[in-house]
Amino acid sequence: MPPRQSEILTEAELRVMKVLWERGSGTVQQVLDSMEEKPALAYNSVLTVIRILERKGYVKHIKDGRAHVYAPVVRQQEATRSEIRRLAGRFFGNSHEDLVLNILEDRGMEREELARLRKMLDRTMLERGMAERSEVK
Repeated sequence: MPPRQSEILTEAELRVMKVLWERGSGTVQQVLDSMEEKPALAYNSVLTVIRILERKGYVKHIKDGRAHVYAPVVRQQEATRSEIRRLAGRFFGNSHEDLVLNILEDRGMEREELARLRKMLDRTMLERGMAERSEVK
């Protein structure tokens, strides 16, 4: 696998990756047909984006007759976490706490979201052997 040129996905690359993550694999035409977001891309644009993604190490292809079938190499969770680390590093001095606090201050949280967050924090604390309950009320 060639080394990644850039971990950052452009908007067009992300659109293609979302289709491949959802489908699992596909030809250029199948990816194009599965794209729901507007504006629509041309076949050659999707082909170019897929080739860039392949050079970056995000997708691979296998030959199926005359067609190339592309599949993701990088899982969506891995790409998401990489982007979050990049964001935290660029704007918050690598502090994930500051990133989360900024999100919460910007838009707040609904009661259901807060309950989910509390459960996640409690589960994480249990997994790490911390007996005390989180202080989130």
